[in-house]
Amino acid sequence: MSKIGKISISIPEKVKVALSGNLLNIEGPIGKKSLNIDVDMFELKIDDGKSVSIKPKNINQETKRLWGMNRSLVNNAIIGASVGYSKTLELSGVGYRAALKGKQLNMQLGFSHDINFDIPETVKITVEKQTTVKITGSDKQEVGMIASKIKSIRPPEPYKGKGIKEEGQYILRKEGKKK
Repeated sequence: MSKIGKISISIPEKVKVALSGNLLNIEGPIGKKSLNIDVDMFELKIDDGKSVSIKPKNINQETKRLWGMNRSLVNNAIIGASVGYSKTLELSGVGYRAALKGKQLNMQLGFSHDINFDIPETVKITVEKQTTVKITGSDKQEVGMIASKIKSIRPPEPYKGKGIKEEGQYILRKEGKKK
């Protein structure tokens, strides 16, 4: 039995969940998402728009493996449609700053040139201070992917901690050379 898969998902008031064929359509104030669920393997039960539960039709090794994952995907889509997801990135280093220029995020990260990052339509990027960038969106995977792409431009280095890191991320610091 899956510990996560057994738990039913409560649906907030503003979110609408509908199953048509093998597509689960989730619509809320922040965004829309449609998930492809294997109806031959799993049985989805929507209780008066208040909760959703997912159960396998027959329990074997493959359904045990996929049960919790499918429940988590549905839960993440419902949370994304109602509240949304956000990640905050911090730029630390002398002269490191970010600014929005139209549909691009312009960053100065100690290179000889500025880096322009194209912002996708599905996510929203705001620059609160020159050194903090907030990424928000309804899809958890896409928000995380954009954050990791921006972080990979200048990952934090272990000696001075310069680079792009997530808010609250711990950087293992090393001691420099000794005489």
